[in-house]
Amino acid sequence: MARNSSGTIVAGLTAGAIIVVGILAYHASANAPINPNQAARPGASDSAKPKDKAKKEKSTAIPASSGTGRRVVYALSDKRVWLVGANEQAIRTYPIYPSSVSPAPGTYNVTSRSASVTGSDGVSIEHVVRFHTEGDIVFGFSAAVDGSTPDPDSSRRTGGIREKRADGAAMWTFASTGTEVVVVR
Repeated sequence: MARNSSGTIVAGLTAGAIIVVGILAYHASANAPINPNQAARPGASDSAKPKDKAKKEKSTAIPASSGTGRRVVYALSDKRVWLVGANEQAIRTYPIYPSSVSPAPGTYNVTSRSASVTGSDGVSIEHVVRFHTEGDIVFGFSAAVDGSTPDPDSSRRTGGIREKRADGAAMWTFASTGTEVVVVR
């Protein structure tokens, strides 16, 4: 009997070891480069797509010439917003979904806020932070209650800049009336 139970223990340990080695081999193969020669070159993965890396860094770094101090920065070309603290550090940055009309680059201030209203597209929106009016177009950030982020309707001239709900809540908390909003290209 003793021999039988020790054989069972050894068989169990062997089976467990094979399973662990199999799992480790799977993870190693899943993370292996498609071209093994590429991994042998130092820095190969860093230089494989320099444009993509530069674009990613560009879009998350606070844009140059966007003012100083506590402010909201809206980069039109990057379709991104930064909430910048007084220490010049980004508290949060995130992509936005622009409206059919964009505000001109410049410095504005939050003029009004609404907890919830109906947007010009008929969708219920929340955390509305308005910063500029140009003729009959009102520019402001908001989040759709249903979470939608539609493409801008080019047949309508609107200034509503959509955010995801969590980002809209962050903007609402950060940008009280009078907060500076800097729009850059």
